[in-house]
Amino acid sequence: MGWFSDRIVEWQRAHGRHDLPWQGTRDPYRIWVSEIMLQQTQVAAVIPYYLRFVARFPDVRALAVAAPDEVMRLWSGLGYYSRARNLHACAQQVVADFGGQFPRSADVLADLPGIGRSTGAAIAAFAFGERGAILDGNVKRVLCRFEAVEGYPGAGPVERRLWEIAARELPDGAIEAYTQGLMDLGATLCSRSKPACGQCPLRERCVASAEGRTAELPTRKPRRVVPVRETTMLVLRRGDEVCLERRPPTGIWGGLWSLPELPVASPDTVAGMLEARFGLAEYARTELPPFEHAFTHFRLRVRALLLDVGARGVATPGAAQPGAAQPGAALWLPLTEVDEAALPRPVKSLLQRLRDLDGEGASRPAG
Repeated sequence: MGWFSDRIVEWQRAHGRHDLPWQGTRDPYRIWVSEIMLQQTQVAAVIPYYLRFVARFPDVRALAVAAPDEVMRLWSGLGYYSRARNLHACAQQVVADFGGQFPRSADVLADLPGIGRSTGAAIAAFAFGERGAILDGNVKRVLCRFEAVEGYPGAGPVERRLWEIAARELPDGAIEAYTQGLMDLGATLCSRSKPACGQCPLRERCVASAEGRTAELPTRKPRRVVPVRETTMLVLRRGDEVCLERRPPTGIWGGLWSLPELPVASPDTVAGMLEARFGLAEYARTELPPFEHAFTHFRLRVRALLLDVGARGVATPGAAQPGAAQPGAALWLPLTEVDEAALPRPVKSLLQRLRDLDGEGASRPAG
């Protein structure tokens, strides 16, 4: 092995993470689930989701035959919901095309839904001992600082340079410890702010550390104005139930149940749309506190309206049967079941607050 990989392996064995719930196994299923959950998500947030997920779906066949709603429910709150849809699709493909056995090759794994080059190499390394380079966000930061690579790491030429370095530094052996060590180093010592350079095994040859440039490397993503989108969410309440709609499979919160939405409009326009879409001419209306939710590329500003429809009912959107999988399907969800429902986090929080207020005996508007 070379100097770089030697130091990484030695450090990982002495100081790296060894007690994570997905470590100590060669089971590619559990390794794959953990690697997908860890994409753009910190370890501490992943652990409880991972434990619940593998308890309910202990192997790839169990996940492949699961209902999409149950998969999304167990993922709800973890964010980046396309990962959950891809996880389900990947499980079905592994069962259909590979007899339920994960491919041993990183290149083949990379082509499965939601995996890609770096995650495929990590799965192959941990499950099968295959030698291959990884390049997640943490590793990019380590390499950018070690060799003082200029430019935003997400830009094509910079990323290609980082892949070259990652491939060059691969050791001939100990690939599991090396791969884990790179991940651990970036996640713990070589952090974005206030890196612990004094404890880093690479400090002796790290250019950014020697030149005092750790604060400027890696180069940050060029700033741009984050657009704001606006919507009106409708909390249609019938007794202790609220009306939910299935969101389209792609886009924000794809495949989850959420509150019906209308464009932001004047009160008179909203009233007309409510009557046309839901047959609502009489209802008690309360303006709930507005809120915002940040996505990767924009902020969503939400106006929330509570509409108590009493026992009169309401025409649910779409003609689908309750629980159907197609977009636009509708159902009435008891507020007592909100905690376990496959809902976006801000919608779940809104309904939990509403439920808790009801439980405290908060008065409702007169119907």
